Amino acid sequence: MKYLVLVLALFSFQAEAQTWPNKPIRIIVPYPPGGQTDIITRWLGEKLAPVLGQPVLAENRAGAQGIVGLEAAKNAAPDGYTFVYSNVSNISLNPHMHEKLPYDGQKDFAPVTQLGLSVLAMVVPSSLGPKTLKEFVAYAKANPGKVSFASFGNGSTSHVYGEMLKGAAGFDMVHVPYKGAGPAVQDIMAGHASTGIHDLASVGPHVASGKLVALAVTGPRRWPALPELPTFLEQGYALDIAGWNGIMAPAGTPQPILERMSAEINRIIQAPEGREQILKYGLLVTGTTPAEFGDIIRRDTPKWGEVIKKAGIKAQ
Repeated sequence: MKYLVLVLALFSFQAEAQTWPNKPIRIIVPYPPGGQTDIITRWLGEKLAPVLGQPVLAENRAGAQGIVGLEAAKNAAPDGYTFVYSNVSNISLNPHMHEKLPYDGQKDFAPVTQLGLSVLAMVVPSSLGPKTLKEFVAYAKANPGKVSFASFGNGSTSHVYGEMLKGAAGFDMVHVPYKGAGPAVQDIMAGHASTGIHDLASVGPHVASGKLVALAVTGPRRWPALPELPTFLEQGYALDIAGWNGIMAPAGTPQPILERMSAEINRIIQAPEGREQILKYGLLVTGTTPAEFGDIIRRDTPKWGEVIKKAGIKAQ
């Protein structure tokens, strides 16, 4: 009897995968419009729609550093019509920042593909004065209590990197968390915050326009799109652990659908045009199979826990 049930389930999954998709697909974006996740999701949806023959729509579910969106994705039907944009913040950092999460990043979601490695840039408003990281550190030390950094959420990589820099450089900054990169970057440009460490999709255009000044990038090497901008590591601060972005689905989504979605996304981002576009959005394309992405998550989550513990970061 059990064998018969398994056989019937297998045939059901195969039939579902063969007819998939036959209606619009949504990708939940667990952050507000205007940030890297939102921009990439909408671009990816436009590219996927003609390939899959159905609209692929971005649905913003912002709040609590991705928790609202991830919970919505967890509770969605695992039928191949709901996916979620995930990153190291909401999958690998949140478990170390919150005692009680309404989801388990490794049990409640099925990996689809890692899109790429994420590099963040530290920026200041052009009106602040410092043009280099050395000048900013000197400015912060000379103005105790007056310097703040805007992150795209409590417990996010933006927050973690800021705390790491504070500890490494020996100065203080007030952390101001926002509900996404978009509003945080707007307040930095307006001078309401002294600095922030954000994705290139959010700050790049404003650096190009001269409204923001970029001081450093995270990661182990310089960013190809900004080869003149030194890393934190080059300037004496070990902010070289890289984040990642990817696509996941509710646990239980049929494996053939996960494999198909992974293959289609990888074809798009691995093409020369896709690589160039993703690089502009602040990701160095990797592209993985579902199994490879799962291995990365299991490997990286403990590493980020060690970083958070060392920096003494706690949820606010």
